Amino acid sequence: MTWQERITIDPAVMVGKPVVKGTRLTVEFVIDLLARGWKTEDVLVNYPGLKAEDIQACLVYASAVLHEEKVYPLPA
Repeated sequence: MTWQERITIDPAVMVGKPVVKGTRLTVEFVIDLLARGWKTEDVLVNYPGLKAEDIQACLVYASAVLHEEKVYPLPA
């Protein structure tokens, strides 16, 4: 699975933030839930429109974005 199968970016939806296809749930929101200690099962129970594959796609997307990030040293 690639994140592109489950995540979409559309300027007309949530101001262009990446969202799970067919929802208005942003990748940022899903990642925040997981970072706050929610388990995948908790997310699925509270957001029944999501599937486990959607949550995995959010993590894959976040990883891809971080891998592309450029880090520059701070000036001395």
